[in-house]
Amino acid sequence: MSQSLSMFWTIPTLMTWARIAAIPLIVGVFYLPLEPATRNLVAAVMFCVFAATDWLDGFLARRLNQTSAFGAFLDPVADKFLVCASLLVLVHLQRVDVFVSLIIIGREIAISALREWMAQIGASKSVAVHMLGKVKTTVQMLAIPFLLFDGHLPGGIDTGVWGTWLIWAAAILTVWSMVYYLRRALPEIRARIGPQGR
Repeated sequence: MSQSLSMFWTIPTLMTWARIAAIPLIVGVFYLPLEPATRNLVAAVMFCVFAATDWLDGFLARRLNQTSAFGAFLDPVADKFLVCASLLVLVHLQRVDVFVSLIIIGREIAISALREWMAQIGASKSVAVHMLGKVKTTVQMLAIPFLLFDGHLPGGIDTGVWGTWLIWAAAILTVWSMVYYLRRALPEIRARIGPQGR
């Protein structure tokens, strides 16, 4: 019993939990009596710090030999919660188009459900993470803090403009990667539902 509970409190798992705990913090920043620019800066920095734990918790889990099935489950869930919550904040702030958010959030739900089903039928390798999905995630993780900051960086970089272009690029990559995963899963889907359909 103690061993099963310990996996909830390893350093990597606590860092993963921190990404979930960050959601109300990032949302709450925009309700504080601060200057808009200060709220934007704090939210952007917080997102970057907590998003960085995605790489760090995986590194520490391997380094400290604290990998677990629960950690493998919680890690992508925390990422999706953080991204989806941030997108909703940005929609509320009118910095992201609703259509873009629907594409990204809808894809996350659809692919998560697909992976769950494929795991149940023993074909999870068919929808294993691909480089295309990693590129999509990278672009997405750059776009969100740019849009949260919504200001100018040294050199005259307008993060609002760059963030908008990046989030649209992420949406395109989102659709592309979803089509890729669905095509990979299609043979298994046909094998499972084909006979009943005929």
